This record gives sequence, C-alpha cells and structure tokens, in this order.
Amino acid sequence: MKVHDENSTTVTEFLILGFSSWNGYKLPFFSVILMMYSMTICENFLIISLVSTSPRLQSPMYFFLGHLAFADIVLVTSIVPKFLEVIIREGSTIPYVGCLAQFHLYGGVVCTECYLLSAMSYDRYLAICKPLHYISMMNAKLRYSLIFSSWVLSFTFVSITISLLSELDFCGSNVINHFFCDFAPLLELSCSDTTGVNINMTVLSVPVILINFVCIIVSYVYIFITIFGISSTSGRQKTFSTCSSHFVVVAIYYGSTFMIYTVPFRGYLLTVNKFISLVFIVLTPLLNPIIYSLRNKEIQSSIMKSLRASV
Repeated sequence: MKVHDENSTTVTEFLILGFSSWNGYKLPFFSVILMMYSMTICENFLIISLVSTSPRLQSPMYFFLGHLAFADIVLVTSIVPKFLEVIIREGSTIPYVGCLAQFHLYGGVVCTECYLLSAMSYDRYLAICKPLHYISMMNAKLRYSLIFSSWVLSFTFVSITISLLSELDFCGSNVINHFFCDFAPLLELSCSDTTGVNINMTVLSVPVILINFVCIIVSYVYIFITIFGISSTSGRQKTFSTCSSHFVVVAIYYGSTFMIYTVPFRGYLLTVNKFISLVFIVLTPLLNPIIYSLRNKEIQSSIMKSLRASV
C-alpha cells in the first residue's frame, strides 16, 4: 500500500514474495516448514526444561546452552509464522512498522547468538585449559553478566540500525523479493541515500561479528594446544568431546552468516541468498539441540530419566 501526498508516494506496507517459484508446491512446502518449526520449538523447550530441572545439567556449559535454546526459539518465531502465511497465500503484506519490528527482533537475536557462542567458547577454554580455576572463574556473577550483556549490547546495536532505517524514504516499489524483512532487501527498496546505514552496519559488524569470531578462534587455538598436549589418546578424545558439539555449531552458524551477507542480493544469486537464509533460520535452530545431544551423555541420560518418570 502507498500513501500519496502532493510531492511524493510513501510506502506504508510491504509485499513479501517468499519463494514464488515454489508456489506450485506450496502445500508440501508449507507442511515441511511447519513440521520443522514445531520440532524446533519442542526440541529447544526440551533443552530449556532439562537444563532448568536436571541436577546433572547445572554446570555453566548447560546454563549457556539453555539461553542459546531460548534464543533459537525467538529467532524462528520472529520469522517462520509470517513465512508460513507467505507460503500459503503465495505472498503476504506486512505493515512498514511490522517489517522494521521483524528485522529488529531477528537482528537482535542473531547478534545475541554471536555473543552467546563466544561466551560458550570462553567457558570451554576455562574448563579445558584452566580446570583448577574453572569453578571459581566461571562463577554465577560472570555467567549472568555475560548473558545480560549479550542481550543488551545486541539489541542496542540493532536499535541504532533500526533508527537509521526508519529515517529512510520508501517511495517506489514495495515488493520484498525475500521471505522476511532482512537488511539487504529493505535497502534495495529505499529511494534515499543508504550510505550512512551501510557504514553503520559495517562498523557494528566489528564488535558483533569480528571480535566475537576472533575470541572464539583464540579460545579454540588454546583448547587444541592443550588437547594435543595430553599424552593419552583416550584423554585427548574425552577432552575434545566436551567441546566438539560447540565447535560444530559455531562452524555452521558463522559459515551460514558469512554466506548470507557476502552473497550479492541480485540476479541468480538472490535465490541462493534466500535459500541460505532459509537454512540458517529454519534448519540451524533445529539441528543445534540434536548436535548437542548426540555426543552428550549427560543430556541423553537426563532425557531418558525424564521419559521414565513420565511413563
């Protein structure tokens, strides 16, 4: 919808196209996405429930895992319900304010997960490289400070971007060729100079992505040095197993993020970008609890105990 005045046309809502080339398969596509969304919610709520109630899962590592599970729930819920409407209606409108709100929530959670993964890598560094001081250093005060700062910093940074986006004029096309209100497709529709917003995103990527990624890499360099210094093969395998799940999740998360925001949002690559975004938003939160559970005996044991108690 567009509102006309004497000098310009202002966009008041956007039309989200989704995957228009898949409209002929909308019912199976809808069913698959709905099933994956439902499984994601159930899996991550299970992780949160286990971490909150199981005596076996009271260590700092599971504390952070519980918050990562909560962030994954918020991430998929900010995008998927509207995406399901887009699929079934073969495109759906979203108000201008709603579009900014969706990007705000999505961007804030994505940034939060960057900080959470960094905090989890620091936790693994202390546990493996400084085991004698682990409990005293990774105390409750530090854990809650890391969680609080992760959420506050992330949404503060994204709020700055939203304030700049809200100052842009949208007076041309209102069609978003994506399945949600992401940064690149919004900028493409603006008829204002977007240089300032792009500079802001580049600057904010330093404390959000670059610094966290460097912290993770440095933590794992020290972790691998410590692991390779262990004399027994079984000792190395046992120590590595305590951080392998987190390492896999970090690789998937940062790999997907890097591809999404480096693949150009135009031409054939636009479809590639949308597909990678779909994997990042729908598949990654689904896989995270599975990855952490497959090699974790404490989580498996807690799940079995819960199942036996419910029978």
